[in-house]
Amino acid sequence: MKRNPKAVTIRDVASKAGVSVTTVSRVLNGKDDISEGTINKVLAVVQDLGYASSLAARGMRSHRTNVIGLIMPDVASYFSQEILRGVNRAIAELDKDLIVYTSGVIDKENIAQHERSYVALLNGSITDGVIVVTPTATQFTTHAPLVIIDPNNETPDCPSLIAANQEGALAAMDYLTSLGHCRIGYITGRMELASSNQRLQGYKDGLAAAGIPLREDLIEIGDFTSGTAVTCARRLLSSPDRPTAIFAANDMSAMGIYQAARELDLQIPSDLSVMGFDNLREAASFNPPLTTINQSVEKMGTMATEMLVKLVQGESLPINPGGEGILYKIPTELVIRDSCTSVP
Repeated sequence: MKRNPKAVTIRDVASKAGVSVTTVSRVLNGKDDISEGTINKVLAVVQDLGYASSLAARGMRSHRTNVIGLIMPDVASYFSQEILRGVNRAIAELDKDLIVYTSGVIDKENIAQHERSYVALLNGSITDGVIVVTPTATQFTTHAPLVIIDPNNETPDCPSLIAANQEGALAAMDYLTSLGHCRIGYITGRMELASSNQRLQGYKDGLAAAGIPLREDLIEIGDFTSGTAVTCARRLLSSPDRPTAIFAANDMSAMGIYQAARELDLQIPSDLSVMGFDNLREAASFNPPLTTINQSVEKMGTMATEMLVKLVQGESLPINPGGEGILYKIPTELVIRDSCTSVP
């Protein structure tokens, strides 16, 4: 690997190419008043020297960096990967670049603070706009466009996309109760998030609609991870009056239920029906394939990117048919597979 002892500057490129700094700048910014021969010569030198212009400096010159920022809590989760697929599809079609920031393993108490710091760092300088995924923070200070996926606020102050969580959870419960289930356990998501509370309310609404009394002992507080869901499911399934079905707030939590059921030698669905929420592509590969609620995660990534680019370009956002104001509500859909069956 060839290393340069110091950072390559635009003057180094101009000197080796035998042109002016202005010419190099115009080539890098895609100006069309430069001859093809000069463009090829400059680009060859850029590649040879390994020169990369500063995104921040590029933004100061042109007021655009052509870069989209994506801030999410965990790039390793299946949910985040689905979002990334959607964002990646959109930036490829829109000819944009992408920077991804993650809060990683930061203590939960500090997540909101770090989310706001990342937005302040990226937005309007390094990037033209930012997408924030499942933020803990409810408000951000920024002068550049911002779009949120799964906001933690019922009335966000910037364009946001959210699944019809309460309606989706109600559809899941209607299906389980139609199969004759009366003892239905529930494992929540992170309860500091609005989406988790909406899904919990859908669970309660489903019980009420079926005339089934709410039992607090059948509700376990999870955090959207399979590891925590294993512990929650063990408690539910160790009860003498164990549930005949468990509804998980997301597909990763459903994966934890599968593990706990195997440990207790319970067969899905003959001994235990399991319902998820997300419809991650991995859900179809569970054994047995998971019945779940599709919230179009990848589609939300694509839509958020397209919306953000429109805002950067000063265009109007599309008509919002399913939400209110700037909160775009994405319809959910029950996906029936093999993890649920009628009560014996």
